[in-house]
Amino acid sequence: MNALRNKVQLIGNLGNDPEIIKLDSGRKLARFSMATNETYRNAAGDLIKDTQWHFVVAWGKVAEITEKYLTKGSEVAIEGKLTTRTYQDEEGHKKYVTEVNCNELLMLGGK
Repeated sequence: MNALRNKVQLIGNLGNDPEIIKLDSGRKLARFSMATNETYRNAAGDLIKDTQWHFVVAWGKVAEITEKYLTKGSEVAIEGKLTTRTYQDEEGHKKYVTEVNCNELLMLGGK
């Protein structure tokens, strides 16, 4: 059960082209946003589409696959874990970001 303590699986579409960063070590990092959609009917019977946005980070081989094959709108299934980090913006305010650290990626859809 320890493997299930921090595990996330999402299916959705990329909201932007992946940003690829090549580190001094030669290792690659890919960053992109991903939208997941849920459709349901409210109490009045109206069809509601709820979109949630997620920040995704991929390293190494997964980053290389991301760079080579994914673009804005690509449908993917990802698996990883949630990580939270902090940083200071240009005005000196402390910001918190929660990201999915992707360790597996499955390309879905056409092409």
